[in-house]
Amino acid sequence: MKIAISLLILSCLCTSALAQVQSLQHKDDKRRYIVYTPAAYHSQPQQAFPVVFNFHGGGMSMAEQMLYTQMNKTAEQQQFIVLYPQGIKQDWNVGFGMDYLTGTDDIGFTQAMLSKLKQDYRIDDKRIYATGLSRGGFFALRLAAELPQHFAAVASVGAPMPEPVVQHHRKADKVGMLLIQGTADKVVLYEGKAASYLSAEDTFRYWRKHNGIDGATPQPRLIAGAAGDATQVSWLEQGAGAAGASVALITVKDGGHTWAGADAFNIGLPIGKTTRAIDANEVIWEFFSRHRR
Repeated sequence: MKIAISLLILSCLCTSALAQVQSLQHKDDKRRYIVYTPAAYHSQPQQAFPVVFNFHGGGMSMAEQMLYTQMNKTAEQQQFIVLYPQGIKQDWNVGFGMDYLTGTDDIGFTQAMLSKLKQDYRIDDKRIYATGLSRGGFFALRLAAELPQHFAAVASVGAPMPEPVVQHHRKADKVGMLLIQGTADKVVLYEGKAASYLSAEDTFRYWRKHNGIDGATPQPRLIAGAAGDATQVSWLEQGAGAAGASVALITVKDGGHTWAGADAFNIGLPIGKTTRAIDANEVIWEFFSRHRR
């Protein structure tokens, strides 16, 4: 059923003027990704548009990530391009289950997509961003560490900082950083996992230090869920001045391994509750829109 749904989505994409399946040859692999362009892209031919890379979770496809996150709707409203890349074997190389340096070259694939985008589309190269869920969120954090010259800000959902990325993080460039994590996530733990990934709070502190943000940590802003929503959102953010790269941690109390505001989505895992207190797409774009390279 899952395969059939993905094929149906892809077949619809082939006839859509706004979302297209693209491909490129990278090393020995033919790699694919979906590009969604808002209607404004075609009605404003002189305008350059921001770009958001949206990376799927482990075991998911690019089409499922597009269907689950529904980011196309926000792209249409806010006028930005969305890319949904496809990982080899539905995975991304963040040093888990494969060698960080010699495993799948997803960094090179991302660079190849960027080069092709600049050739084929009118993009604002100062407003390029990355987000992702779970394994895709881990990979978005790797992009922040290794390709900060391209990405102005990154938002990771259900995925704190991987230890292999920490170990290989050498570049000093600042990147806007947003983390959304549920305290009841049983797939990727809020409190972190030894030798695998930092806790959500340690990830906040890591990027705060990296971006040179000083001063006392402010009090978080609390956002209650709607009627019938047992979750609560705590929003903690620190900036580095008007031109600096902010760091934010959105903690979803009792939230699971889910995309905030999305419809229920079950892939056979105990993914937990989805908060209705915020909409991840709106929050992510609002954060991205304040950052430029």
